[in-house]
Amino acid sequence: MTTSTLHEAGLSDLLENLVRNFLKDKLEFIMKEEIKNVLQTEQQPDEKKNYRNGYYERTLDTRYGRIDDLTVPRDRNNDFQTQLFEPYQRREGWLEEAVIRMYKGGMSTREVSGFIESMFGAQYSPTTVSNITGTVLEDVDRWQKRPLEKRYSVIYLDGLYVKLKRSTVDSEVIYLAMGINEQGYREILGFYIGGKESSNGWRDVLKDLYRRGAEEVLLGVFDGLPGLEDAFKDVYPQADVQHCIVHKVRSTFPKIRVQDKTEFIGDLKTIYNALDRDLAYAAFDTIQAKWGKKYPKELDSWKEQLPTLLTFYKYPALIKSAIYTSNPIERTNKEIRKRLRPMNSLTNMDAAEKIVYLEVLTYNEKWSTRVIRGFGDAAVQEKLREMFEDRYPSTSDKNME
Repeated sequence: MTTSTLHEAGLSDLLENLVRNFLKDKLEFIMKEEIKNVLQTEQQPDEKKNYRNGYYERTLDTRYGRIDDLTVPRDRNNDFQTQLFEPYQRREGWLEEAVIRMYKGGMSTREVSGFIESMFGAQYSPTTVSNITGTVLEDVDRWQKRPLEKRYSVIYLDGLYVKLKRSTVDSEVIYLAMGINEQGYREILGFYIGGKESSNGWRDVLKDLYRRGAEEVLLGVFDGLPGLEDAFKDVYPQADVQHCIVHKVRSTFPKIRVQDKTEFIGDLKTIYNALDRDLAYAAFDTIQAKWGKKYPKELDSWKEQLPTLLTFYKYPALIKSAIYTSNPIERTNKEIRKRLRPMNSLTNMDAAEKIVYLEVLTYNEKWSTRVIRGFGDAAVQEKLREMFEDRYPSTSDKNME
C-alpha cells in the first residue's frame, strides 16, 4: 500500500469518526430535550414528582457506522422513552431495507451476513438475515390476494422453471400472469410457484385472477402449451387467443435444413407482416405452394394454428407489436431467472417467493406510469372499449334486449 493510499485511508477513517461523533452528539442532545419536555409536562404533586435518574449506555448501528457508547437519559419512574428508536432497537430501519435489497439482488443470506459483519464488526447470522427477509412473506400473501381491475385488454401467460428443495431438489414451475388494463398500463397480476407446468395448473391461475376481480378480458397471449388454450377459454370464453408468433417461428427453425433457413424464415415473415388478415392468408398459400412438398409437416402445423397466430389482425394496428408475441412476459421471466441464478438451488419455496415478489414489485413500479405504445391512442381506446361492450354487455343492455 502506497503512502498516498495510507494517507487517503487515514483521512477517510477520520471523516467517518467525525461524522459518527457529530451524530452521537446530536442524538444525545435530542434525547435530553425529550426527557426535559416529559418531566415538565407531567405536572404531578411534589411528593410524586418525577426526576432524572442518570444515563445508561447502549450501541446503535447507523448508516454512518456503529455508535458504541450512546448515552440515553432515564427517569426515576421509568416513564421516558425516546422517539428516536425503540427500547430494544439496535439498528436503524435502513439496515433492514438494505438487507432486503441485497437479498433481492441475488446475494444469499450467508453472503449478506458476511457483508453486514464486515461493516459493523459483529456477527449478523444468516438466520437473522433470513428472519428480516421473512417479513417479506407477509407482504407476498397480501399482494397475491389484492383485488384486480375488472377489465384487461390483454393478459399474457408464461412459466419458467426453478430448482426448489423439498425432500429433494427438483425443477418446479413459476406461473406468471401479466396484464394491460383499459388505460394501457402493464403490470404483473400474479405469480404462483410449485409443481410441473400443466393446463390444470394454468386453469387454477386463471380462476384466481377471475376471483380477484379480473372478469373481462379481450385477448390472451401465450405459447402453444397443450391444453392452455382450453384452460383459458374455460375461464374467459368471450376472449380471443393469440398464440405467440415468435414461439412458433423458433419451434419451426430447427426443422428447416441449413441451406433453406434464411429464405424459409424470410418467407414466414410475409405472413405476419402482411397489411391485413386476408393478405396474410394469401402469403401463407404462396409459401405452401413453394415449400409444401419439402416441409409438409411444418406447414401443416402452421396451417392448423394459423387462426390463433393471426388473431392480432382483429385489433388496431397500432398495438400489433404489443400483442402478436409474448415477448413482454418472457423478458420479465429472464430478469427473474437472472435474480434466482446466483442462489443456485433454492432452499425452499419461501426463498423463491421472496425473490420473485421483490422483482415483481420493481417491475410494476417501473411500468406504473408508462402507457404501452399504441394503447394511449384515442382511436385505439375507443375501439377496445367497443370490443369490451360487445363481448361483455352490461346488465341494463341485457334487460333491454
